[in-house]
Amino acid sequence: MAENEGNGSAPAEAPQVKMSVLGQFIRDMSFENIVAQKGLASSDVQPDIQVQVSLDARKRGVENQYEVINKFKVTSANKADKAPLFLLELDYGAIFHIEGVPEEQLHPFLLIECPRMVFPFIRRIISDVTRDGGFAPLNIDTVDFLALYRQQLAHRAAEAQKTAEQTS
Repeated sequence: MAENEGNGSAPAEAPQVKMSVLGQFIRDMSFENIVAQKGLASSDVQPDIQVQVSLDARKRGVENQYEVINKFKVTSANKADKAPLFLLELDYGAIFHIEGVPEEQLHPFLLIECPRMVFPFIRRIISDVTRDGGFAPLNIDTVDFLALYRQQLAHRAAEAQKTAEQTS
């Protein structure tokens, strides 16, 4: 007979995490083909691609629902003369239902695991838009959301320390 059997107490279990994606959407997107605007031939360029990523998350009005926004800014310049080629800005949102994540772990969960879930969709949109915009499809590298989260924490800590030093 198990130790807790028959006395009505259940063994202590960690809550099981439940996560589901309720919806995904493009909140904002723009693509500027600077090469076409200037009338240049896109075959004459060698692109140097820069990708900037930022994240935002917030609780929604419904219990256990959260919205996570992934912001990607992709710039391309010609390697030879640094002339801009294109600019792509994408704000991609997703709504998640999340249960069983302890409160102290919710912030990193929202900014690491949730973006990781929707990243393949973002990569596909960026690839399609750059291809449809007259360039080779851009398949961006996988984003290390854990490293990005740590960078954001370090940046916030440095800003807080700077502010504290200025006020004292």
